[in-house]
Amino acid sequence: MRPIRAAGLGTATLVTLLACTPVATAATDTGSAHARGKAPIITLLAEVQQLTRFPVTPGSVSQGDQVVVRSDLFDKAHNKVGETHGTCTTTRGGADEAEQCLVTYTLPGGQLTTQGVYFNYIDQGPFDSAITGGTGKYKKARGWVHSDTIATTPKVVRRFTINLV
Repeated sequence: MRPIRAAGLGTATLVTLLACTPVATAATDTGSAHARGKAPIITLLAEVQQLTRFPVTPGSVSQGDQVVVRSDLFDKAHNKVGETHGTCTTTRGGADEAEQCLVTYTLPGGQLTTQGVYFNYIDQGPFDSAITGGTGKYKKARGWVHSDTIATTPKVVRRFTINLV
């Protein structure tokens, strides 16, 4: 079985601290903050707390492998503000692996859901996911989440930049 060095999440995804701007719902009309050039951006750090890989073929990266991951989300003052919960399915095995990931961000006031293909799992490269919806104050959310891996030891830490439009 291949050692797990990190997970790709939303999904799968987070401990040097960064700014967390106020959380707001997505803009939908011409008088909105988005139309005035002030679309909300939320920056959070996530520390992977649990990650399990379920390989189809032990010892290799194969189509159909599953990854389940949970991370804690922190603001710039390192206050826990939420969690991520996600799953990824390997759609292309081998050295140029690709994973289809579904991640839910639980935040004060609601949840955001994301979906995207994560390339570079082995290299922990950056990835983007589309915001596909939400609940509560995020019920009309649209936009994208950009993820950068900023540490892999002792824990995997990612910076999530949530761009609401």
